[in-house]
Amino acid sequence: MKRVAAVDCGTNSIRLLVADVTLPDGASGELKELDRRMQIVRLGQGVDRTGRLAPEALERTFAACREYAAVIKDLGAEHVRFVATSASRDAENRADFVRGVVDILGVEPEVITGDQEAEFSFTGATKELTGHPHIELPYLVVDIGGGSTEFVLGSDTVRAARSVDVGCVRMTERHLLHDGRITDPPTAAQIAAIKADIAAALDHAEETVPLTEAATLVGLAGSVTTVAAIAQGLDHYDSAAIHHSRISRATVREVTERLLTSTHAERAAIPVMHPGRVDVIAAGALVLLSIMDRIDADEVVVSEHDILDGIAWSLA
Repeated sequence: MKRVAAVDCGTNSIRLLVADVTLPDGASGELKELDRRMQIVRLGQGVDRTGRLAPEALERTFAACREYAAVIKDLGAEHVRFVATSASRDAENRADFVRGVVDILGVEPEVITGDQEAEFSFTGATKELTGHPHIELPYLVVDIGGGSTEFVLGSDTVRAARSVDVGCVRMTERHLLHDGRITDPPTAAQIAAIKADIAAALDHAEETVPLTEAATLVGLAGSVTTVAAIAQGLDHYDSAAIHHSRISRATVREVTERLLTSTHAERAAIPVMHPGRVDVIAAGALVLLSIMDRIDADEVVVSEHDILDGIAWSLA
């Protein structure tokens, strides 16, 4: 058994998982969660436009890192792995980011490729589904992040993977910002522009990943779990109710249309809505719906376990 700490720093959020991981025979095992937490830091603020990480975004991220360092120390994690994804891949000044993380956590962030990101997501999402009744293979694991979306097709192992630059933050900043403010609600033309970007990204993904061969669609990350929570009408965010829930395409469409036609205040008033997702959730929901339409998926299986769990498994 190893006590490990995994940090996933994406475009919109930074998350920590501290867990005890046991691999008795080198293949199967158990992951016992000790602490799991998330902060919205918007590290990718403006990266699509400027190519640089904003000073205020770096400071928000470093503040979260200081909190996580205290948790890791208190719980006595022996091994720490810090994975940085889309925003820090794109930034000209990522050396400032790396230096700050090393100073605080003592480990260098691994700026992984989209394909590596996809493999971690696949492991985290599917390890518990092995042998699950009523789950058909192969899986298509879709991780909708802030800056990118990962597609991974596989059964026991990854068969094909592709990362594309379509995420809830990137689509919001590219298409819904006008004079520095979010259009609220978006216009028909703005929605059409987002759909066109998503369609082009799906075409690109299909060059590598045969999306329509999937038997089970597994959806990961905050956009998907928030849509699931709204679909269930939860009065508070309940991970147990969301994890492995199944949401129909018709319901995803209803939630997406609601989000696209609502104001900031109306979205913020939804009980399960994290304040950091209010402005980007509509774009994230539209990415999910577009994927389901493309592959003709009747439903999505929602997973609370994702790249973070995959990182933790890798440390074992």
